[in-house]
Amino acid sequence: MHAFDYATPQSVADAVVLLNEHGENALVLAGGTDLIVQLRENRRRAEVVVDIKGISEANELSYDVSTGLTIGAAVPCYRIYGDAAIAAAYPGLMDATSLVGGTGIQGRASLGGNLCNGSPAGDTIPPMIVLGGVARIAGPDGTREVAVEDFCTAPGRTVLANGEFLISLHFPTPEPHSGAYYLRFIPRNEMDIAVVGVGVSVVLSDDHSRFVSARIALASVAPTPLFVREAGDALAGQAVSDESIQKASEIAQAAARPISDMRGTAEYRTHLTGVLTRRVLNGAVQRAKES
Repeated sequence: MHAFDYATPQSVADAVVLLNEHGENALVLAGGTDLIVQLRENRRRAEVVVDIKGISEANELSYDVSTGLTIGAAVPCYRIYGDAAIAAAYPGLMDATSLVGGTGIQGRASLGGNLCNGSPAGDTIPPMIVLGGVARIAGPDGTREVAVEDFCTAPGRTVLANGEFLISLHFPTPEPHSGAYYLRFIPRNEMDIAVVGVGVSVVLSDDHSRFVSARIALASVAPTPLFVREAGDALAGQAVSDESIQKASEIAQAAARPISDMRGTAEYRTHLTGVLTRRVLNGAVQRAKES
């Protein structure tokens, strides 16, 4: 690992100054569960590592039924799933945050860090997409917002420009009769990277007989986490049935464009996409009926 300076700004403005001054030679540290490994293995280099945990906005965790959920970029997973009100309102986030590594990792890893790492296999990204998450970004030109589905641009790459960093994530309040679910497939517990992951959110009619809307997102089957808008759109207005769920799963399966690697072949991943989409849709429907 190469030597670098370590900075702990206490405000958004101070962090932006540091990041802008060092450009591509500055890296942001939230939980560090990915970044520290990358630095140790010389996969990444930095002149300065900017730790944002001292910035109040990056540590915000607030939920109000009238305004929704705000999660600072440095908020660790355990704080999210440990909040009873948030866990009840956003079960899809609970599915994912409780899967990230083990207990020790969950004490450091953050949704913001998982998103900024830009991994196609990031477990928390599909749930953030289907829940309508919006990323708030600070930089030299002020702040801007980007939908989570547009945040990752390539493996390990995001929309963040030099001098910018992710401050927080915002999620709207779930609608009545809604449910969300995330599920991944891994070949064994020790292999903690998804072969395929699927996140779903649904809104049902008052009598639970029809889909009002749905959103479906996939992990580990494309160069970036994949929002399959057309699969969700195919469910809108349709009866809640095995047939409609099967059709949506086939659309999601057709959208997958995985590679073959040590965790599975492209054909295997494509098959799993359909299987998991059906399971996750059924799980989200059940949660919507119970909400």
